[in-house]
Amino acid sequence: MHAVAFNGSARKDGNTALLLRHVSAELDKEGIRTDMVQLAGKRIRGCTACYKCFANRNRRCAVSGDEVNDCIEKMVAADAILLGSPTYFADVTSEMKALIDRAGMVGRANGDMYRRKVGAAVVAARRGGAIHAFDTMNHFFLIEQMIVPGANYWNIGAGREIGDVEKDEEGVGTMRTLGRNIAWLLKAIRSAGETRQTQESVAEQETSRRTPGSSRNPRRGK
Repeated sequence: MHAVAFNGSARKDGNTALLLRHVSAELDKEGIRTDMVQLAGKRIRGCTACYKCFANRNRRCAVSGDEVNDCIEKMVAADAILLGSPTYFADVTSEMKALIDRAGMVGRANGDMYRRKVGAAVVAARRGGAIHAFDTMNHFFLIEQMIVPGANYWNIGAGREIGDVEKDEEGVGTMRTLGRNIAWLLKAIRSAGETRQTQESVAEQETSRRTPGSSRNPRRGK
């Protein structure tokens, strides 16, 4: 199992990345790898509403020449998707919003392809507006039919200058709790899947034994 974390901050390795790393550190303890994708400096444009993703249904955005299709591939391959953003005017960054809009449309155009993956949002904020940014990312998870775990508080860390969030003990603790809950949920989902496969296999064997013409129920010729 593995997760992918998208840092939507315009500052590489800033407070948002630090918060995401506290989450991923807990996943690592449980044997779950996290790949970090930092959107800082990358060219990401918004959705053009061309709807070609619904016509093509090839798991790709028709807008080419930027990073979004690489991000979508990483989302599809991962068991858990983490989205992180600082708070810009009480919402996510433009890079994060463009990723959500385009990856979301491609997901829905291709049979809700993120369905039942685990999703979690992380927000860095200087002061206010974080809940709105948090909601924006959670709305992506929920409309994509993903499973969203909670923590012991909203997944928010307070800080302005790089490194300030490390002083937010409650915020750091929330990230660690979130990481542990994501790990628990991923393992529970995998265990449930294995149990279901076993049950289906047993049911198929029972059906085969009871079907006329099977090795245990040979038909006798006249």
